[in-house]
Amino acid sequence: MLDFVYYPVSAILWLWHYVFAAAFGPASGLAWVLSVIFLVLTLRAVLFVPFLKQARTQAIVKKLQPDVSRLKQKYTNDRRRQATELQKLYKDNGINSFATLIPVIGQGFVFIGLFHVLRSFDRTAGLSHLPFQATPTPMTPEQNAATPNYVFSATDVQSFLHAKLFGAPLSAILGGAGDLLATVAVVAVPLMLIAAVATHFTARASMARQDSTAQLPLMRPLTLWAFPAFALVGGALVPVAILLYFVTNNAWTLAQQHFVYHRLDAEAAAEAQRAATARAELAPKPGAKPTRAQSTPKVGAKPSRRR
Repeated sequence: MLDFVYYPVSAILWLWHYVFAAAFGPASGLAWVLSVIFLVLTLRAVLFVPFLKQARTQAIVKKLQPDVSRLKQKYTNDRRRQATELQKLYKDNGINSFATLIPVIGQGFVFIGLFHVLRSFDRTAGLSHLPFQATPTPMTPEQNAATPNYVFSATDVQSFLHAKLFGAPLSAILGGAGDLLATVAVVAVPLMLIAAVATHFTARASMARQDSTAQLPLMRPLTLWAFPAFALVGGALVPVAILLYFVTNNAWTLAQQHFVYHRLDAEAAAEAQRAATARAELAPKPGAKPTRAQSTPKVGAKPSRRR
């Protein structure tokens, strides 16, 4: 159903693996690790402009909160008029609600595509399916190794299944590692902890930019603590390669937030400085007498005479 997502994601992953395999060898675990990392970096770079627009929109929305509160107070008993006026206010200030959802939707598709493609390297458990196949079909290890995975050939499938990071297979899952539990845990547990901590600080930085009065009551604890806990617990149920995605994605998000928010703060400070300079230029200088505008006589009016 989402082959329009799976094929582009697998194609970008294949391209990066082709590049790094030329340097480190097709069977190199490092080549696959770097391929996953650079896949995330590529897709997040594509989404940078929508994220920047989203951050600018959030700054404008925060600036408009006094006007929003005034309109809500004014039209408390008329919900339809209130919605119309708020929509007009946002439109006049160039706010597009749908545009703010593009980064979230894009990252959702990226995660689904990457998760599915990486899981489809091992179809022995029936958790993945062949392209354009409606029902997942379990395969024997021999069938799986001989079956391509989207743009990846059977040789690429075998290469990924043998790829390891510090001895842990990239296709291994901590919850089902079996005899490799200790080896996989040495790699997976630190990645899970890093992903959880990065998720928490990413959420903290994002919520600090939002107006607390506009946040839902449960959103703050859910975002700050439930999501990181999900990353920590859920990490035991996904392959090591997916954990690499989590860590890379969260690291990019932290760096991106720092850069974008610092840039927006600098722009706001420069705008405030320009406004202050303009007010200072218009204000009368110390000791100067205020000038009064002389009224011009109307056409045809007789000049007044003093007696």
